Amino acid sequence: MKNGVMMQYFEWNLPNDGNLWKQLKDDAKHLSEIGVTAVWIPPAYKADEQKDEGYATYDLYDLGEFDQKNTIRTKYGTKEELKSMINELHKYEISVYLDAVMNHKSWGDYTEKVMVKEVDPNQRNRAISKEFEIQAWTGYDFPGRNNKYSDFKWHSYHFSGTDYDDASKRSGIFRILGENKYWSEGVDDENGNYDFLLGNDLDLDHPEVVKELNRWGVWVANELNLDGMRLDAIKHMKDIFVKDFLVAVRAERGNDFYAVGEYWNGDLDTLDKYLDKVDHSIDLFDVPLHFNLYEASEKGKDYDLQNLLNNALAISHSDCAVTFVDNHDSQAGSSLESQVKDWFKPMAYGLIFLMENGYPCLFYGDYYSIDGKESPHKLIIEILLQARQKYAYGEQQDYFTHPSIAGFVRLGDKEHEDSGLAFLISNGEDGSKIMNVGENRKGEVWHDFTGSIKDEVTIDEKGNGNFLVKGGNLAVWVKK
Repeated sequence: MKNGVMMQYFEWNLPNDGNLWKQLKDDAKHLSEIGVTAVWIPPAYKADEQKDEGYATYDLYDLGEFDQKNTIRTKYGTKEELKSMINELHKYEISVYLDAVMNHKSWGDYTEKVMVKEVDPNQRNRAISKEFEIQAWTGYDFPGRNNKYSDFKWHSYHFSGTDYDDASKRSGIFRILGENKYWSEGVDDENGNYDFLLGNDLDLDHPEVVKELNRWGVWVANELNLDGMRLDAIKHMKDIFVKDFLVAVRAERGNDFYAVGEYWNGDLDTLDKYLDKVDHSIDLFDVPLHFNLYEASEKGKDYDLQNLLNNALAISHSDCAVTFVDNHDSQAGSSLESQVKDWFKPMAYGLIFLMENGYPCLFYGDYYSIDGKESPHKLIIEILLQARQKYAYGEQQDYFTHPSIAGFVRLGDKEHEDSGLAFLISNGEDGSKIMNVGENRKGEVWHDFTGSIKDEVTIDEKGNGNFLVKGGNLAVWVKK
């Protein structure tokens, strides 16, 4: 995965036209050419309705093959198109990571009578009602699939909570009662216990549930010839389940089967503890760094760039951090909205693409479009990806020593001729910084690879160069 780049190939507002798998297949060659080495695809299985993005899951075994929920295809296409797309990506040695949603299901096929207690949304361990009966959509028999691939049927006892009583037509958080049944431990402690997120919450303490999900993980990895998974909402899932699930899938697919988890928490200590609990068996998205980038874009010249990498997962756990600028959850209008402002996005992508630490993830919306509106960043992203492929090698030395101008150098390596670079960003005025690229570089002439600065820099006897950067912009200096 040397200098690999993951791409999240979707955003919230894609049209419900069933064309994404065909579009991605046609795009495979181009993605390979610009330096994308892996693609994270959206949930590829049947949701509660065709237009859903895939996170309101209904049937994990229906990959756009069966007539269920009034559709055969998913929002993104049919199973046949999905498998054809994956085969095409593999031709270009691009890995495929499926978005795996195992925390919850949407409404089932029929209601069941369920004994519950309603809980306080802000303190889920505190009941705000006595025990009472509701009608919950917790019965699943998947009639369109007719037991193909799995004959498992879901019932209320397979869930720990639900959010709707069909009898009273009322929403709430209802904890399902039963022997040895409670919220799972090993989840985020926000709201007292953050096991419940939405819909019908899977009981990851129930042995039948664990067995079936492990079975599905092995099945879907084999059925689609996957190279890895992105695990959704893991802060709401029992940590030991996540670890054991990956053990089960890797026993079948090999230890190099990749996994990255979405643990949406900006606190580095929380992420540290989670990684310890799962024996560092999964990468995590670098949410703390994302929030630094977001804050920097919001505050502009008032943000101190010396703090840009503070508490970043990529610094403390470089081997298991997936760095990103934005994704479908952070984009405007989404549940965790924290979208990095456009003026700062080139600098943010320059940082994650060119720094030594982290596995960078490119967002579809930043490269192509959001809700049909073309991204203004496509050209600079391609330039930065090219710089990553050609120059971003070797040890990194940081120059985060000024509130308005910051950067680093990469010293290059012997395997990549003329590799090495000097990276600078400014959130204030035009400026410069003296940085050392190595005495072996003396006499070399360097230029700004982005083309924004026409001046050239000659490296002096000690390996120093006085590198320029324009205000509110980035510069990537390399050997001419």
